[in-house]
Parts: sequence; C-alpha cells; structure tokens
Amino acid sequence: MLYTLPSPVIFAHRGASAHAPENTLAAFELALQQGADAIELDVKLSADGVPVVIHDPTVDRTTDGSGTVSNLSLAALKELDAGEGQKIPTLDEVFSTVGGKILINVELTNYKTRDDQLVDKVVEVVKKHNLAEKIIFSSFLPKNLTRAAELLPQTPRGLLALPNLLGWFVRNILFKRGNYQALHPELRDARKKSIASTHRMGRRVHVWTVNKAEDMRRLADWGVDGIFTDDPELALKIFRK
Repeated sequence: MLYTLPSPVIFAHRGASAHAPENTLAAFELALQQGADAIELDVKLSADGVPVVIHDPTVDRTTDGSGTVSNLSLAALKELDAGEGQKIPTLDEVFSTVGGKILINVELTNYKTRDDQLVDKVVEVVKKHNLAEKIIFSSFLPKNLTRAAELLPQTPRGLLALPNLLGWFVRNILFKRGNYQALHPELRDARKKSIASTHRMGRRVHVWTVNKAEDMRRLADWGVDGIFTDDPELALKIFRK
C-alpha cells in the first residue's frame, strides 16, 4: 500500500492532532475525513499486555490521570479522559475503525520497557485484521524492526533517527547496514543531498514533524517521499492542489 500512494505521502501525525486530541479515534477519523494519505500512531503495552495507542510513557500529559502506562491495566487506562471525552484506544480498536481504509504507520514505542513483548503482541493484532500489507512499522529501536521483519517480512519498516550525535550514527551507519525500507529523520536533519543519497540506495525518506508550509514546499522540491504532520489539512492544500 505504501508504494501506491501519492508522493509525498501525507502522514497525519498521531492523527489530525492539530484539530483533535492526539492518538485518539477522533483524531484518526478526522485525518481520514480530511483526506490524509496515512496516519501515524504510537503503541505500547498496558500492564496486562494489551497494545494501547498513546505516545508518552506516562498518561500525565495527554489525559486527566497520572501514572506510567506499563503500570496501568487496560481497565484503568480506559477510565481516563484523553481529551474532549475521548478514551485511550487499543490498537485493535484503531484497526477496527480505520484499518484497511488508510495506511497506518505503527511506531513501536517500548523505549522504557525494551524487553517486553510489544512487537509480538502488535503483530498478533495486525494478523487478526489482515493488515500486514497496509501498515508500516517504525521505531527508534533497531531490534524492534528486526523482530517485526522476522514475523512480518512483507511489512515495510522505517528507522527513526533523533536530531543529535546518536541520530547521526543512526542515519549514516545503522540505517545503511540494516534492512529498512525507509529512513525517518527529524526535520532539521533533512537535507537535499541526504535524501538523494537515500534514494540511490533504493530507499525512502519520511520526515517528521513538518507543520509549516515553507518546510513542506522545500521538502517536496527536494523529492522527499513523505512527511509526518499534525496538520494534514494544510499539507493537502499544498501538495494536492
């Protein structure tokens, strides 16, 4: 599915999060209604091992509760308000709502619980909904993507890179050595030369997080393959005139 979409692919970052609570069903449905090419979401495990969609390791910023996601049961997480009456969705609920209708970038975010069974649990949900060819995995952890490749070799994988010295190592060493279909650099690290170099490898570049019109236009001129944006409506106005 990834390879059949227009270029650059417009990924709604945590859904249409400029206009709806991030990583909620409302944000994902709005992105779909607005015409985004894809949505991006973050997944981690609840205390009882259920893949839930939330970005931070704690619920403090995005809900009316407090505590660490990995220490809270699904039932406890479901009691929280994630904004405007929305609840923290499970990955299963997201797939049931928008799966198959739009490409979904599933970021594997067990950065504080690296030895859990997140990848295996997520793959179970992907297989349940028959979405292996309608998603892309991404992560800052290469081992997550290696495991995903073992379980779902047909599903594309994007390696995320932070904007620091470690990010330079990821972009210039790990990415070139690894089996990835895409590089996901931060906006400040996106360069015309590096995009061209990645293309010569036969791989894609998806840049995060791009919310200004001038940045969108510049990246399009450089031939970027996709952008993650909180405002897919703005990106659509620029790219799909």
